[in-house]
Amino acid sequence: MEADEPIVEIATDKVDSEVPAPEAGILLKRMVNDGDVVKVGQPIAQIGTSADAKVAPAPSAPSAAPAAPAPVANGNGHTPRPASAHASSTAVARTGPSGKFYSPLVRNIAKNEGVSLEELETINGTGEGGRVTKKDILDYIPNRGGAVPDVHAAPTATGAAPAAAAPAPPAAAPQAAPVQAGPGDELIEMDRMRRMIADHMVMSKHTSPHVTSFVEADVTNLVLWRDKVKKAFEQREGEKLTFTPVFMMAIVQAIKEMPMVNVQVNGYTIIKKKEINVGMAAALPSGNLIVPVIKNADQLNLVGMAKKVNDLAKRAREGKLLPDEVSGGTYTVTNVGTFGNVLGTPVINQPQVAIMATGAIRKKPAVIETPQGDLIGIRHQMFLSHSYDHRVVDGALGGRFVRRVADILEAWSADTPI
Repeated sequence: MEADEPIVEIATDKVDSEVPAPEAGILLKRMVNDGDVVKVGQPIAQIGTSADAKVAPAPSAPSAAPAAPAPVANGNGHTPRPASAHASSTAVARTGPSGKFYSPLVRNIAKNEGVSLEELETINGTGEGGRVTKKDILDYIPNRGGAVPDVHAAPTATGAAPAAAAPAPPAAAPQAAPVQAGPGDELIEMDRMRRMIADHMVMSKHTSPHVTSFVEADVTNLVLWRDKVKKAFEQREGEKLTFTPVFMMAIVQAIKEMPMVNVQVNGYTIIKKKEINVGMAAALPSGNLIVPVIKNADQLNLVGMAKKVNDLAKRAREGKLLPDEVSGGTYTVTNVGTFGNVLGTPVINQPQVAIMATGAIRKKPAVIETPQGDLIGIRHQMFLSHSYDHRVVDGALGGRFVRRVADILEAWSADTPI
């Protein structure tokens, strides 16, 4: 096989993708079968040269440290330095004292840059489950200042020094009692995606104390504006104009004004995210759920937001999203109004701390205040539901945030240009 040739397809709860061969060679051994559930870091195959194929590999022998990859510049233009005086002669362990797994790429960068395992443990990872990604370590290296945080503590029984003290993990949740099927009941095995969604939702409820605030918004001006411009917008841009990009614009504006809802939690440390990456929950034809992410949503205008929303929604239904397009979210929006629901109490998408549900827009009688007195009129109303993590977002901030989103939508001008 050639380098970068796809050798296996992996499937997660979010997206399926191909894994390329890291180097040219021969597939010597398959260690897993089609359909197997593989743990992170578990070897799946052995690749070697033609000479290796003539010698049977020793069983259970630890693999040699992988060759360092070619330097790759990150988004800030920083390129990891090749092995130098800063490089460590000791390979970084795959798993730290905290239980975090470090990928071969991260370990190689750490070795070449002289970043110790103890120092790696102090980096706040943005990957799944807090894992340190390539971007995390490349962003960390220019700012390390040559000082390694003091994380030393008494050695454990194995001789390894644990990472900085962290709060004790919560007690294991009680297991639900088994449910017995009755005569004539149909048993349906959850598919892989549904199982992983279920585990993620349960984990979120155990991680974050959820609080939900509700606001009803009068979006009459918004509805009238969309009715007026949607045909011209479609003719000019070749895209349909839905309410979703407008909701996104309002939420992004509110995040810019109240950035403490755009945070994550690591123990007792609050990570205030610089980027505003808004996830949009999308239902799949299979009935499962996926959350594509609009990266740097604050840099888009209304037209750009509409195009991005439509593109991600379309490719989500077709199963054509890339792994990077379903990761890195800092806030999530779910439109329960799509199904005719007036409101909902959404579950936070970890490791985020807040999520908003937008309900169906309905015509309702409402009191209209005028200089001549109050009147009863027909208005377009909708509910906004804001669920937030009470560890770091209190009712005052959570409530003000959803109220601010409603105010932005209510103030939408019928003359807003497209």
